[in-house]
Amino acid sequence: MDCLFCSIVKGDIPSTKVYEDETVFAFKDINPMAPVHVLIIPKQHLSSVNDVTAENSAVIAHIYEVAAKLAKELGIDESGYRVVSNCGADAGQTVFHLHFHLLGGKKLRVDMC
Repeated sequence: MDCLFCSIVKGDIPSTKVYEDETVFAFKDINPMAPVHVLIIPKQHLSSVNDVTAENSAVIAHIYEVAAKLAKELGIDESGYRVVSNCGADAGQTVFHLHFHLLGGKKLRVDMC
């Protein structure tokens, strides 16, 4: 498997890490769409939301816990932020490793979601 995000988790490709634990890895997006734009990914390779099952769904709850923690640390918890996951090419998913965008730091357009 040749996965960009798996390579980032392994450290084979550099990234600006903002958080890591045994389950997830979070790093700054290289093409930010907002002043705060962090990608939060499970370390386990899941291609998209379609791969979430009863056996692995706890990682999704943990990703949202990490998103809330990072929002607070990055100073966007009070003003507001967005957590987005695109599923499939028609939705705009370009890297087929499940990931969540944490966006904030400015008033976000309503038509972005």
